[in-house]
Amino acid sequence: MEACGIVTAEAVGPAVQYTDHAMLVAWGQFAREFGLIEALMNLPVPQKTVTHAPQTKVLQLLVATLAGCTYLQDMSEGPHPLVKDLAVASAWGQPAWADPSGVSRTFQAADEKTVKATLDVLQQFSQPFIDREVILAIRQNGRLWYDADLTGREVSPTSRDYPGAAFGWMSDHVGLGYQAAVISMGSPTYGRILLAGQRHPGDTVATECLQEMVLAAEAATGVHPLRRPELIAQRLRAVEQSIVAQQERVASAGRQVQAAAAAVTAAEAELARRRAVVEALDSEQPVDQQERPERPQSKLAKARTKQEVYERRVARRGEDLAQAEARLKKQRETLAELEVARAALVAHHAKMVADNEINGAPVRAVFRLDAGFSSGANLAWLIEMGYEVYTKAHNAKVTAGLLAAKPTEAPWKRVGKNAELWAQAGALVSNCPYPLDAAVERFQTGDTIRYGTLLHFGDDAVGTDPEGWFHSYNGRQTVEAAIKENKGVFEMRHLKLRSPGGLALAEAFALFAANLVRWAAVWLAQANETASAPFVPNGAAINVKQLVRTAANTSAWVISQPKQGVVVAFTESSPFRGVELVIGCNGSFQLPLPLLRSAQIPPPKTICPVVAQ
Repeated sequence: MEACGIVTAEAVGPAVQYTDHAMLVAWGQFAREFGLIEALMNLPVPQKTVTHAPQTKVLQLLVATLAGCTYLQDMSEGPHPLVKDLAVASAWGQPAWADPSGVSRTFQAADEKTVKATLDVLQQFSQPFIDREVILAIRQNGRLWYDADLTGREVSPTSRDYPGAAFGWMSDHVGLGYQAAVISMGSPTYGRILLAGQRHPGDTVATECLQEMVLAAEAATGVHPLRRPELIAQRLRAVEQSIVAQQERVASAGRQVQAAAAAVTAAEAELARRRAVVEALDSEQPVDQQERPERPQSKLAKARTKQEVYERRVARRGEDLAQAEARLKKQRETLAELEVARAALVAHHAKMVADNEINGAPVRAVFRLDAGFSSGANLAWLIEMGYEVYTKAHNAKVTAGLLAAKPTEAPWKRVGKNAELWAQAGALVSNCPYPLDAAVERFQTGDTIRYGTLLHFGDDAVGTDPEGWFHSYNGRQTVEAAIKENKGVFEMRHLKLRSPGGLALAEAFALFAANLVRWAAVWLAQANETASAPFVPNGAAINVKQLVRTAANTSAWVISQPKQGVVVAFTESSPFRGVELVIGCNGSFQLPLPLLRSAQIPPPKTICPVVAQ
């Protein structure tokens, strides 16, 4: 059969199948080509096979995610039930699909071993594509661009069976659910690649997630920049000086305690002597005088007054001792905190030195973050890890302080239709120990003028190019678009499962699906150069929404051709009438060899200089 012309019902033969999910067939062939299906069918799942293998049902959730199913029930109750589409099942190497209830039970049974094995399979499948884009990005742009963000996964506020859910900030309100930390990497071929997604309780804040997000990105790409242990050494020296000064404060506080204790002892001894005098005078009184009122000027009365004075003095000396002991305790606690900080810095410094020693292919890399991540501690850690940073100030007081220090004559520079910047180099902000480039941005919303502060650390001369700075930072909208796509196209705004294993795998499948659609688009385009959008990417622009929402949910004939692969021919009732996709007929998709990968990454052109204190 020729791979041209429209296939009609009259042309249907033994090698032709009908499908209502055209792109799911194409993506199944892609997954088969690169070994994904075989790997997933070997997962350890603690559930026996009755009608369908539990691995089939794990695979089925991935396929349902690629189809954009909102709920599990959509697989059987949608307008074109996926469970009845044997062409899709065949493309994914399955005799048939299971009922959604069976899928739910499988994920209820999935344990930590299942989750880990699945994540390993997805990572192993993804790695060659990621490696290829790392090499291309370094060669074309000289560095990697990472974007990270936190997004809410809200559930019903009355739900009680979502494990680990908590009330927290969900975009614009407080709600019950989870927070998903998402990391993406800029990709010359695909626009972006999602590297990792981590689910946290809903009350998690961004500042708590940064370090694990950075480490997840490094684990996914297998590369990282040269660390900056020399900066940690500067902080370590400062902490050492603080410890010496604090040790003197502790010694001084200790001497004050000793002096106060001695004063208490002396006062108590004198009080004991005064009491003895009173007792002696009282015993010397004649019996006939003991019943009379005591005269104020008598020896006994004066002795009693002296005793009362020393009783009060002992109380005061006791209070002085308690205060001195409290000061000593506080000084010792401060010293202990400094010593813990020193130990952490020593370990951090040693780790950074070790990282540099084994880093055979250091790269330049940039992290773009929103203000929620940019605490002083996070900024310092990112800088010491070797990254360049584009972010916003975490605290509104930073903006207020910069505006207060702005010279009247300093000009605002137009950087956008509704945005102006005033930049300053070498600012110490956000409790970060290293000087940063800072720029106050001014923009108008209605009648209100609003302000914010951009922060930067790295080689880029952002101070002389405020417009470039503004647009470079706002390029992080790529991860916001990824989150929107994740929620809307792959329906992660509706959590389909309620078991710990199911939630983890649903999150992983949604991110993986976004990558798979992009990878498959380029793969298919190489064998279908004459096809039009959305099947042929426009540069790195791949219309994932149209591919999933429309092309994966429209009808086609699937023609299996021995020795020639498969042809997916969209039907006359499809929006893509007349389009045919040839699958499995090209071998030109080149991925890097793991052993040659480090040699393919050029050394960084420049390394960010040491910050002078």
